[in-house]
Formats: sequence, structure tokens, C-alpha cells
Amino acid sequence: MSSNVPISQTNITAPTPQNTPLTHAPIASGLSRPTVPDISEDNEPAEDEVEGDEEGDLQSAMLGMVKGRLAGLVGTSSGYIENLPVEVKRNVEALKGVQVKQTDLQNKYKRECLELEKKYLALAKPLYERRHALVTGTAEPTAEEIEEGEKQSAKDDEDYTPLPKDAAAGPSTGIPEFWLTAFRNHPGLAELITDRDAAGLKHLIDVRLEYLADDTEKPGFKLLFIFSPNEFFENEILEKTYLYQPEVGYSGDFVYDHAIGTEIKWKDDKDLTKEFEIKKQRNKNTNRTRLVRKARPADSFFNFFSPPVPPTSEAIESGDIDEDELEEVEEKLEVDYQIGEDLKEKIIPRAVDYFTGKALEYEVLDDSEDDFEDLDDDEDDDAGNFDDDDSDSDVPSRRRAPPKGRGAGAAGSNVNPEECKQQ
Repeated sequence: MSSNVPISQTNITAPTPQNTPLTHAPIASGLSRPTVPDISEDNEPAEDEVEGDEEGDLQSAMLGMVKGRLAGLVGTSSGYIENLPVEVKRNVEALKGVQVKQTDLQNKYKRECLELEKKYLALAKPLYERRHALVTGTAEPTAEEIEEGEKQSAKDDEDYTPLPKDAAAGPSTGIPEFWLTAFRNHPGLAELITDRDAAGLKHLIDVRLEYLADDTEKPGFKLLFIFSPNEFFENEILEKTYLYQPEVGYSGDFVYDHAIGTEIKWKDDKDLTKEFEIKKQRNKNTNRTRLVRKARPADSFFNFFSPPVPPTSEAIESGDIDEDELEEVEEKLEVDYQIGEDLKEKIIPRAVDYFTGKALEYEVLDDSEDDFEDLDDDEDDDAGNFDDDDSDSDVPSRRRAPPKGRGAGAAGSNVNPEECKQQ
């Protein structure tokens, strides 16, 4: 297209101007995955059903091929921008210049949000110290604190029974296994904690949050896990530091760079991240046997302090790490970052709600629409054949009532991002 053609006379249409998006091709709109019934001796498929399944498999294969071709086109230029008149290109470049200033403004905004978080963490510090004293039993609860807590309990539960007013105050026992119970009531952490870990986490007496100093190269925060003396490791404090990239990402939020964990100084034979087995070995020359103790990696919450290492761009470009390995590392990094973010944003600020299970009311299960299927018309017609007592026993729910009591857990969670939240 010549640059001297007036814009008013130019037919400019560009449904995909710069990069080809990964969208379904028109053929996909008429295809659907067939529902294949279970095949048993008492339920042999009809001939037309078999033909229908084969046709559905063919359609699925065609759909997959179309998606694969589209995936190869993602990010490629459609030629639209290159063929714009020079007058329009100048405006496009000017918009990019405006965007640079807008991005700088977003950077400043996120930095100020981070400073605001630091300010309110400092204001909350006395409250966290008071919580620690009540949990460990080094301080007695005041009448005012108990009264405020009961008001909140009555507000949350209309059937709440107030504590007896004439109960004599005894020696403070604190709240045993407070943090272990709170962790078990978080869906993500509950999956990491094994029965062996519980023996170590019983000694966890506090979890604290600190932000990195302003003069550090990269912004970030630090999680501190405070333990009482125990038989498993010598450390009094286990730390986990999360670092952000210096500039905000394309979405306008901070982007995680990497995490650093404390090296745990395990006591003899107490490493919870390893399983030990005894094997017999025979000497080929002397024919004598001996017992050898071998260790192998084990699933453990304490692996949290040995975070996965992001692969370097050089390793990816050189092919030293294949696609499957890269995907596995990315999944581990995502889980690690999410756990850190939930500790920072949810568990530390609302630890008592995770201890009681109240927080589970706000943990929405990560149920995909693919997990649910529509009932056939015949099944809807038969719904009246069931008694009322069974009518809703197996009905799936997008939001399930949380279990109550200590140690209750849930299957999954979705994060509800809040403003000024670093991701």
C-alpha cells in the first residue's frame, strides 16, 4: 500500500492486526466431544453408536489438528501493521511513547503500594506480638478481648453458645498446635504436610512477615517460621525469602523472580525430608554381609525451604532442558509462589480464622466446568422417582460448606487478587 494514499480512501480492516491469536477455527463451532457410555456384557453398544463414536473421534482429531496449526501461528505478524500508511505508523509509534510514560506511572504506583503495605505491617506488629503471647501462653487474655471475640463468634454463628461468665481463670495453657492446625486448614499447605511433618510442626510457635529493605536490588518479602527447641533440627528460625523482579510485569503487578530458603540443620537421623531404609550388602571377596543405611528423598512440608530453581534462558534456548522438564519446573514454581503469597496475604493476617476453620468459607474449590455434565432429558424425567431424602445427596456444588473443627481441610482454592497485591 502506497504511503501517499489518503487515509479516507483506504480500506483498513484488521481483525488480527499484529499477532495471530490462538482462537478456535470456524470448524470448531460445529464439533462437540461425544459422550461414550460404559461398555459391559449387559450393555453392548449398538452398531450406529459405534459408528457415531468413530465419527466423533475423527472430529476430535480434526479439531486437535486445527488447534495445533493455530498454535504455531501465535505471535506471527499478519502484515497489517507493516502495510499501514506512514501517517498512521507515526501515530502508532507516538502511542507507544505515551505507553512508556503510562508504564512508568504504573511502576511508581506499585512501589507506593508496597510502601503502604510496609507501613501497615508496622502498625499491625503489636497485634501480632499479642497473638503470639496468647498462643504460647505467656500472657492471659483480657476480659475485653474475650468479649470482642464472643461478639464476633455470635455474629458469625447464630447458634453460638457464650462462655460461662463465672468460670474461674486458671493458669494459661496457650493454644497447643495452633499453627499446625491453621496450616492443615489451608488447602495448599494441607497437601504438603505429612504425618511425619506434624511431629515437627507441633513446635512451630509463630510465623512472621518482613519486607526487604529499600536499598535491596530487588523488592520482596521474607517469611520467618519460629520454632521452640525440638528433637528434629537445631534452627530456631527457618526463613523463606521471595524476590520480585525490579520492574512490574506486563499485567501491571510485580512478578516473582526467585525464592531463597534456609538450610535446615537436621539432627542425627531426624531429617524429615528423607526416608531411610536398611539394606544388606555382601562382599564378593570375603562373602561377609553388612547392613547399610540408605536415604532417599521424601515428600515433606520442609522441602518448602528448598525451593525449585527457575531454569536459565540459556538452558532453555540450548535445549539442555526439554519441554516436559520445563513444564514440571514451572508447575513447582507456581505452587511455591502461591504458597508464599497465601502465607503473606491470608494465613499470617488471619491465622485464627484458619485455626477455627472459618477461613474455609472463603476458599472456593477449583472445580472446572468440565467436571460437570448436563443430565439427559430422560434422566430429568426420572428425577421424580427419587425420595426427597436423596434428592440432593449427590448434587455437586460450586461452593461447598467448609468442614468444622481442628484439622479440617479442603480440596483446593482460588485466589481473589486484591488491589496493591504483588504477584
